[in-house]
Amino acid sequence: MSDVDGLGKEITVSDHSRLRVESATFGYDKKVVGESLSVAIPDASFTAVVGPNACGKSTLLRVLSRLLTPEAGSVLLDGRAIGSYPAKEAARRVGLLPQSALAPDGIRVADLVARGRFPYQKLIRQWTEQDEKAVVEAMEATSVTELSGRLVDELSGGQRQRVWVAMALAQQTPILLLDEPTTFLDIAHQIELLELLRDLNRQGRTIVAVLHDLNHAARYASHLIAMRDGEIVAQGPPGEVVTAALVEEVFSLPCRVIDDPVTGTPLVVPEGRPR
Repeated sequence: MSDVDGLGKEITVSDHSRLRVESATFGYDKKVVGESLSVAIPDASFTAVVGPNACGKSTLLRVLSRLLTPEAGSVLLDGRAIGSYPAKEAARRVGLLPQSALAPDGIRVADLVARGRFPYQKLIRQWTEQDEKAVVEAMEATSVTELSGRLVDELSGGQRQRVWVAMALAQQTPILLLDEPTTFLDIAHQIELLELLRDLNRQGRTIVAVLHDLNHAARYASHLIAMRDGEIVAQGPPGEVVTAALVEEVFSLPCRVIDDPVTGTPLVVPEGRPR
C-alpha cells in the first residue's frame, strides 16, 4: 500500500503489520483529533512518533492501545479488531506506558513493577518463578533494583519514570507502546533508556514511542511517523523522512540537517532567529 506525504513524496505502508489503524476517526468530547487516518506499524521496528505539541501523537498511541475507541474505522491487532480481544489477552500482546501514570498510594517499587505480570495471572496460575524472573530482569534493565523496597511516592520524577518503564518491560509483550518515556529523565538516563529500547527492538520486539526530541528519534528509531494537526505528514526511515523541508513544514522551524558525527543519522541544527 502506498500513500503520499505532505511534501508530495510517495511513502509506503506495509500490508503485513501486526498492529495497524485503518481509516480511523477519533478524538475527545466531540472534538476530532484525527480523521480517516491510516497507519501500519512495521513489525519488529522501533517506530518513533514525532510532531509538535497537540498534534495528535499521544491520542494516536491511545488508539493503538485500545484505550480510545475510534468513532469510525478500525484498529487491527493480528488481523482482528483490537477491541474483540479479552482484556488480559490484549495486554499479553500489547503493552503501554502512558504519559501520566499514577501509582496507588503506599505502593513499593517492586510491587508496582510486579503489576506488569497481572495479564498472566489466573485462578490456577498464580505467581511463578517466570514472573519473578521477569520482574528482576526489568528492574535490572532500568537500574531500579536498589529502589525495590522504596515507596514510589518518595522517588524523584526521573526515578518514578524508570520504575514505570520497568513495569512495562515486566509485561513482556511483543509490542510495546511508550508515550514520552524520556520525560523527567536527565540526559544520561534518556540515552540509557533509548539504548535499552533499541536493544529490545534488536531482540525482535516492536517498539512504538512518542518522542519530543527529533534528534533522539532519528538516532535510535528505524521508522518515523511525523504528525501535524492530526495528520500523518510523512513516514519511513529517518534518513528519508528527516529533511530541512519536512522539519520546517512540521515544526515551523528553519534548520539545517547534517550527518550525526557519531552515528551518521540525520542531525537537525536549528538556524534560530537572526540577531
